[in-house]
Amino acid sequence: MNYEVVIPAAGRGKRMGADRNKLLLELNGVPVIIHTLRIFEADPLCSGVILVIHPDDKKTLGQLLKRYKISKVSHMVTGGEERQHSVYEGLKAAKADIIMVHDGARPFIKQEVIHRLAETAASDGGAIAAVPVKDTIKKVINGCVTETVERSSLWSVQTPQAFKLDILMNAHQQAVCNDFLGTDEASLVEKTGGKVAVIESDYDNIKLTTKEDLVFAEAILAKSGQ
Repeated sequence: MNYEVVIPAAGRGKRMGADRNKLLLELNGVPVIIHTLRIFEADPLCSGVILVIHPDDKKTLGQLLKRYKISKVSHMVTGGEERQHSVYEGLKAAKADIIMVHDGARPFIKQEVIHRLAETAASDGGAIAAVPVKDTIKKVINGCVTETVERSSLWSVQTPQAFKLDILMNAHQQAVCNDFLGTDEASLVEKTGGKVAVIESDYDNIKLTTKEDLVFAEAILAKSGQ
């Protein structure tokens, strides 16, 4: 099942403490965004990548795509004020029946998980990558524990998130009409009553958000022999 992927890549890296887009920071001498793009470049089921960017990064990203021979980026689209708005702009350029949305700062997603997401989205309409929560979760109000939450049914959500294009586009359009800002694509589809299946991923599929995450990322690369 072929798919296209929208990759939001317009973040400015404030929580990373970086003076530039965190996706331009390097892991083992290669920019984070290139590590992520290489995953989809190597996947025969990926028919195209829609990169959603900040205008200030367009020239630099264009140079990186040429240097690292990334050929599947079909569009570089200017992002919006929020991540949700950026994804919506990317969706407007999509043509495939199955569309994925993947964080540019998650460079360790496995191809096997991507394929399972594509297959499940094709049959069920939507699917997300996630892992079971390992820690004890407590509900806290005003600095005090009010409840220990049963964790057996709790999952930590990742990306990619995969949907039939018409389902995800409709969810975004409804969000615009209702002035609704969700936490991820699945939350928009859930709002419309859509079904979202869960595909178990792995704990290496981290999102690089803080400086500490870069240390973890280097360890994952070393473990995989990269």
